[in-house]
Amino acid sequence: MEKNLEEPNANNQIKNHLGNLETRITRIEEHLNLGPSGVEKESQLTEEIPSKPPESEDVLEFHIGQYWFARFGIVVLAIGIVFLLTLPYRNLPPAFPSILGYILVAGILLLSYSLRKSFLYISRYLLGGALLLLYFSTLRLHFFSLQPALTNKSLVLTFLILVVILNLYISARRKSVYLASLNISLGYVTAIVSGSSYFLFVVTALMSVTVVYLMLKYQWKSIIFYGIILSYFTHFIWFINNPFLGNELRFLSSPQTNIIFLLIYAIIFVVGSFLRGKNLPEDDSLIASTLLNCLCCYGLYLFITLTTFQSQLHTYHVLVSAVFLGLSIIFWIKEKSKYSTFFYAILGYIALSVAILSYFNRPEYFIWLCWQSLLVIITALWFQSKIIIVANFIIFLVVFLAYLVFAGEVSGVSLSYGIVALLSARIMNWQKHRLEIKTELMRNSYLLVAFIAFPYALYHSVPSSYIGLSWIAVAIFYYILNLILKNKKYRWMAVLTFFLTIIYVFIIGIAKLEPTYRIISFIVLGTVLLLTSLVYAKMRAKSSLKEINEG
Repeated sequence: MEKNLEEPNANNQIKNHLGNLETRITRIEEHLNLGPSGVEKESQLTEEIPSKPPESEDVLEFHIGQYWFARFGIVVLAIGIVFLLTLPYRNLPPAFPSILGYILVAGILLLSYSLRKSFLYISRYLLGGALLLLYFSTLRLHFFSLQPALTNKSLVLTFLILVVILNLYISARRKSVYLASLNISLGYVTAIVSGSSYFLFVVTALMSVTVVYLMLKYQWKSIIFYGIILSYFTHFIWFINNPFLGNELRFLSSPQTNIIFLLIYAIIFVVGSFLRGKNLPEDDSLIASTLLNCLCCYGLYLFITLTTFQSQLHTYHVLVSAVFLGLSIIFWIKEKSKYSTFFYAILGYIALSVAILSYFNRPEYFIWLCWQSLLVIITALWFQSKIIIVANFIIFLVVFLAYLVFAGEVSGVSLSYGIVALLSARIMNWQKHRLEIKTELMRNSYLLVAFIAFPYALYHSVPSSYIGLSWIAVAIFYYILNLILKNKKYRWMAVLTFFLTIIYVFIIGIAKLEPTYRIISFIVLGTVLLLTSLVYAKMRAKSSLKEINEG
């Protein structure tokens, strides 16, 4: 009986508990606006929300329609207004086009301000168009008219510079790389329309500084490429006599100091690389901008000097060589840079080669190019650049082969190739730890060049009666190097030189030498070979005795 009474009580408690849970769940659903049934609500939401079209079908279309049409529309509108301002307006005051332009600028700025909240992207595009129109309206005060509103060109240029400064300030405040790029372009345009050489050079240099500042201030890496291209392009436009102003196309040679400004532009962009921040590695952007700066600067420098300053070509290229090699040294000392050091060093070597080719006649310049190779080896080892080492050997070999083919008369100075080859191999062996060279290929290649160069030079520079004797002297010289340097490679070079001498004496000596010199050659060669044989025998016996004692 007691058991039956307890069961209804338990059931009632369970029912009450479930009722409380249902009440709480209902309140939660009402609070979250889920409705009476999650399944029913889910079905309801599925029916109410229309299916969304796939992004691949519509997103590109909407993006083009919303953004690109706005950009193109404003560009087309701005061009139309520019054409409007270039009309002659003969029956109106000369200042009318500029005043009309300023009024349109004010209206566009007002429209841009009013749309800043609802259509921000259109507001920004309108601002860019207004800044461009402001510049062109100021430009119209003097240009595009037979009766300019302002006849003082210097005053107009001053106004244009002020407009560019104002526009750049607004661009920086907006932190817009696009507006900044647009107004940087206007700065270079001001330099071009000035028609003054030094004004163009100075403004181009100042715009280069501005580009570097914006790149460092806002980390706009792309703007440095734009600035490099515009700087050298502006200088090139000046050099071809500024055809945009209607001038005849020709190369300008005055002032000669224009090439100094090319180096100034290059140094400005180099300073930007140095100031990018400590412990920042050479990323792809820096490597690419450095290469672009090098190629644009030296390419235009070479073109200008080759076309207008041929009589002073060597002087100008010694100057640029010193600048580029100096920059490579600074890059190495300051940053241990791999790529920037390589680019500026290579251009420095190329400029020095151009100076040698322009100053000396053939075959003298072959000899100087040979000694330049030694300078390259020394600096490349300091820079720890395997690339320069390999490239230098290829160039050295090409120059040596060109000397053999095109030198014509060969004199004793051609021994320089053998001397430089030996010194290069020796220096590389001495400093091989700087490059961590694991192979003997490069040093052996230089020794091979020396082995060929010495007999060839002596064959063409000493009397035929003494050729065999001179080759014997070379072989003995190799043995002396072996004793000093303890390097058996020189012994092998001596052995091969002796074989070469034997062949010469037996083939050429017997047929062409006079009896006296023939006898001397045979006796000297035979004596030296016997003595050499005795030395080898003594060395062999000493080596065998050492092996027995160690065993």
